[in-house]
Amino acid sequence: MQLKIMPKKKRLSAGRVPLILFLCQMISALEVPLDPKLLEDLVQPPTITQQSPKDYIIDPRENIVIQCEAKGKPPPSFSWTRNGTHFDIEKDPLVTMKPGSGTLVINIMSEGKAETYEGVYQCTARNERGAAISNNIVVRPSRSPLWTKEKLEPITLQSGQSLVLPCRPPVGLPPPIIFWMDNSFQRLPQSERVSQGLNGDLYFSNVLPEDTREDYICYARFNHTQTIQQKQPISVKVVSVDELNDTIAANLSDTEVYGAKLNRERPPTFLIPEGNTSNKEELRGNVLSLECIAEGLPTPLIYWMKEEGTLPFNRTYYKNFQKTLQILQVSEADSGNYQCIAKNALGSIHHTISVTVKAAPYWITAPQNLVLSPGENGALICRANGNPKPRISWLSNGVPIEIAPDDPSRKIDGDTIIFSNVQERSSAVYQCNASNEYGYLLANAFVNVLAEPPRILTSANTLYQVIANRPALLDCAFFGSPLPTIEWFKGAKGSALHEDIYVLHDNGTLEIPVAQKDSTGTYTCVARNKLGMAKNEAHLEIKDPTRIIKQPEFSVVQRGSTVSFECKVKHDHTLIPTVLWLKDKGELPNDGRFTIDKDHLVVTDVSDDDNGTYTCVANTTLDNVSASAVLIVVAPTPTPAPIYDVPNPPFDLELTDQLDKSVQLSWTPGDDNNSPITKFIIEYEDAMHEAGLWHHQTEVPGTQTTTQLKLSPYVIYTFRVMAENSLGRSLPSERSEQYLTKAAEPDKNPTTVEGLGSEPDNLVITWKPLNGFESNGPGLQYKVSWRQKDGDDEWTSVVVANVSKYIVSGTPTFVPYLIKVQALNDVGFAPEPAVVMGHSGEDLPMVAPGNVQVTVVNSTLAEVHWDPVPLKSIRGHLQGYRIYYWKAQSSSKRNRRHIEKKILTFQGSKTHGMLLGLEPFSNYTLNVRVVNGKGEGPASPDRVFGTPEGVPSAPSSLKIINPTLDSLTLEWDPPSHPNGILTEYILKYQPINSTHELGPLVDLKIPANKTRWTLKNLNFSTRYKFYFNAQTSAGSGSQITEEGITTVDEAGILPPDVGAGKVNPRINKLTVAAAETYANISWEYEGREHVNFYVEYGVVGSKEEWRKEIINGSRSFFGLKGLMPGTAYKVRVGAEGDSGFVSSEDMFETGPAMASRQVDIATQGWFIGLMCAVALLILILLIVCFIRRNKGGKYPVKEKEDAHADPEIQPMKEDDGTFGEYSDAEDHKPLKKGSRTPSDRTVKKEDSDDSLVDYGEGVNGQFNEDGSFIGQYSGKKEKEPAEGNESSEAPSPVNAMNSFV
Repeated sequence: MQLKIMPKKKRLSAGRVPLILFLCQMISALEVPLDPKLLEDLVQPPTITQQSPKDYIIDPRENIVIQCEAKGKPPPSFSWTRNGTHFDIEKDPLVTMKPGSGTLVINIMSEGKAETYEGVYQCTARNERGAAISNNIVVRPSRSPLWTKEKLEPITLQSGQSLVLPCRPPVGLPPPIIFWMDNSFQRLPQSERVSQGLNGDLYFSNVLPEDTREDYICYARFNHTQTIQQKQPISVKVVSVDELNDTIAANLSDTEVYGAKLNRERPPTFLIPEGNTSNKEELRGNVLSLECIAEGLPTPLIYWMKEEGTLPFNRTYYKNFQKTLQILQVSEADSGNYQCIAKNALGSIHHTISVTVKAAPYWITAPQNLVLSPGENGALICRANGNPKPRISWLSNGVPIEIAPDDPSRKIDGDTIIFSNVQERSSAVYQCNASNEYGYLLANAFVNVLAEPPRILTSANTLYQVIANRPALLDCAFFGSPLPTIEWFKGAKGSALHEDIYVLHDNGTLEIPVAQKDSTGTYTCVARNKLGMAKNEAHLEIKDPTRIIKQPEFSVVQRGSTVSFECKVKHDHTLIPTVLWLKDKGELPNDGRFTIDKDHLVVTDVSDDDNGTYTCVANTTLDNVSASAVLIVVAPTPTPAPIYDVPNPPFDLELTDQLDKSVQLSWTPGDDNNSPITKFIIEYEDAMHEAGLWHHQTEVPGTQTTTQLKLSPYVIYTFRVMAENSLGRSLPSERSEQYLTKAAEPDKNPTTVEGLGSEPDNLVITWKPLNGFESNGPGLQYKVSWRQKDGDDEWTSVVVANVSKYIVSGTPTFVPYLIKVQALNDVGFAPEPAVVMGHSGEDLPMVAPGNVQVTVVNSTLAEVHWDPVPLKSIRGHLQGYRIYYWKAQSSSKRNRRHIEKKILTFQGSKTHGMLLGLEPFSNYTLNVRVVNGKGEGPASPDRVFGTPEGVPSAPSSLKIINPTLDSLTLEWDPPSHPNGILTEYILKYQPINSTHELGPLVDLKIPANKTRWTLKNLNFSTRYKFYFNAQTSAGSGSQITEEGITTVDEAGILPPDVGAGKVNPRINKLTVAAAETYANISWEYEGREHVNFYVEYGVVGSKEEWRKEIINGSRSFFGLKGLMPGTAYKVRVGAEGDSGFVSSEDMFETGPAMASRQVDIATQGWFIGLMCAVALLILILLIVCFIRRNKGGKYPVKEKEDAHADPEIQPMKEDDGTFGEYSDAEDHKPLKKGSRTPSDRTVKKEDSDDSLVDYGEGVNGQFNEDGSFIGQYSGKKEKEPAEGNESSEAPSPVNAMNSFV
């Protein structure tokens, strides 16, 4: 059993009963309810639901799809005619019909031609109840023929003359869209002087010298096939009068020349239409376009008027600089004489166009489907109008009714078919055809004769529950044919219920106006017709109303006391009530002082805030009741001393003098609580747009209790007032009554209007919409208007809903547009909006940069030049140019990993740039691309270039092995970066005596293919220091050093004391001074001497392994270069060899990347200080050396200088012009006793960037204004002091960054 609960109040409405029976056209006509189960069982004639348009133009490049969809019961079958005869689909292998549909698919893409299937098609949908037919569908392929070849002679005319350039486009299907452009595909500018006519010709009211050009080209765009055809260019040359006079001065008199000047100005004459009058015929509903183009000098202006009438206000538009008048949705009332007037300073002329509006047939009353039961009567009415009056003809199941099978129940009376005493065989589909010379209308309407026994559509055994003394409504929706009669019964054997007590509705519903207890029971609905009977039972229960038998009472209590309200409820025993307490129509305060106990609400420690109305609400599923009581809180007696407090809220708010945009508000002040009220604050709430939000309206002095308030249109105002004294502000007053102001047009337009394209063919217009308060009326919308900035097109406008964006599709790529957004509502428009400029969407650039040239500056630097691409090909905002370059890989390397391409971007329109950090003796490939906001354009052809040889890096390792009494064997690994073809190795070595003095230096050249060399004839038990480096044709590379000792006769030598002089080494006070791309590391070391250090560093948080830099000698400082700006690094220092200890880690962060700013290093304070410290150190060393020499040296001064000569500080050689290598002074000292180097010790590659110049922004890295290097890359200099090997180093990372700025 289904439970149905009756609401407290209910009125019968058509929308309440989903399935009802009603009369249609004639009294006995039925409409079948849209019940799915019912429709499954009922037969129904066919109905056409979808078909192709009457004039169906197809694309000959695509398959032809002719639609025909229909419904019916049983499902209809489909057939087609073509050009009036049966179209046998099965005989044509290219034609298929979709399953369960009549839609034809003609596969012309595989074979066949569209022209073969051109013709008139008609679809018939048929089942046992009749046949419905479609319109005559005329299928024609679209055509876009080529322009007829013609020879166009150049046109030469005098300035000021008129000119007509004919277009005469080819006849296409559908007709093409005509426009004039130049050979750069730019639209020709049009104006009041120059404009295009409706026929496509280009009219010049008068020509000027600037009209001279050779590329007036008429284009025809065939939208259906998306093709554009072009006419041959027309050449026009305009000769000024002065030029003409100069040319023919020898043949004309002065009078004649003067006369030619006078004839330049003339009154208007019409170029089109010709004569004084013309006729125009247009069809009803179309757009009427009238055109007048005049010539004259000065340029005439066109005006329009209608004789004996006015132009329709909301349907009239002017196009083409007022030369074209358009009237939308033209009707017969628009017939008449229209006059165009051309006027300039010398006169005026007019032309009268007689307009006749004809009309293809249009419906007055289209025939509607008719459902009848056997023996009933009905009618089909078909009424249409047109000019001329259309002829009405009838068809039955697609056959003219004159030759259709006779039906005795049918009678034709002009536009009406009358049916009487119909039978099931009378079911058919009738077609009404209304036609005149301008077209036809075809409508299908069926007559369906059904004989159906009654059916009850309402669910059985529905339970209705109603409160006593309220109306009860029992539903009984039904269907049957003939229309059943409905009777209601109460009880098993009750008699039929009659209208004296009950109300019987036509839809079967039984209404009991006042239900009583004795109305409880079972009711039966019975539907009968001559074919049978159906019945349904409904159950009604009457419930006792809910009542409050003990109501809360009015109470006056003192502050701090307790108050109790009682609310006792009586209800029907089958219903469960809920009791809710409210304070001032809202929820009770969330306060522990309020407690609910059964039938009581108790408030303890009452305060002034508890004043108000307390309401008890009792709810059940069927009804609710409530009762209220007022609580007033008073001061306890005896009266305490005066309390100074904020004022009490004002009350008794009243609105008077209510006008459209103002109202007068008055109120009564509350108690000022012993402090005078200084002012009143008025606030308002907009219940329509921002319910619950209060806004400040105004303030008035405390002595004023009334004020005139200015209001905005279309706002539901509610006001409240607060009082303020020296102690603060009162609570708000009670709300005033609501006041709705009259709507008005908006007084402002949306802000933040922008136009940016998201796709190459669109323009996205956005704005900040008005809020509800600013709308000033209902129906807030926006009129969005746009047109091309550089074109002469009229504004295109569209009205959109209350949104914040509109997308214009089909725009040219990256074209400036003028945009405006105007607000409007149901009352009118806002003021004219401001015009802003935007751009349609960008597309990828089309052209690659050309003439890419590469100039190799040196082994690590190259300069690239290219030609800029044309601005039109960028199709967007130019972002810059991007160079992709990569090093060529050998075939073996190419198979192992992907080629790593490097990218450099140059902002703006720059056409050259520098490639830094290239590897010497390498082949590179590069290309250049232009970049816009959409992305990159195509790449230029690849350019291949090579870098020259450079100096090699130090050999990867150097070992001393197999020591003997008089020989040592050196074994090494080649340089990891040869940077060219190795020519030889340079080995220098010298002995070190027991006093740490160096002996003579021996220089030896070793072939480049060797990795081992044995030195013989050495002194026994002697320590030697070796300096080893590789050499290419570009010069010598960095050195690697090592020390070794020849063996001694062990019989006469005691082993050294292992424990003697043992020191626990450690590195502390690690400090870092970081810059943008480099950092200076320094530390303090405690331990044995001659320790080779290394620096390890990496990016903080990176999972990459530590990067290691070997330090030449035992220096306590090092410079890290090539760091990334703005990056956090970690660093530590360790010792090589058997020492094996490292410092604690330190972290530093490089500075942010900054614009190139060259600073003279010589003026920097830190550099001056460093140089002073170095000078002081050198002075101290010289003093020490001088003292040691004077302590009884063995050799003359000259010999000792020769013996101590360090190969790293030797002067530049005369033969090759190279510098000696720099080495720290510590490298010159031999190892102390007890710290002997093992014979198999390997020395790793040492850092070659130890020059102090590398730790600052040296002057050797300056740039020209164009970004190229000077100084460092300007080639080798003359002999200079041996300060290092900068001539063979890669450029400093700091200077590398500067080359891009």
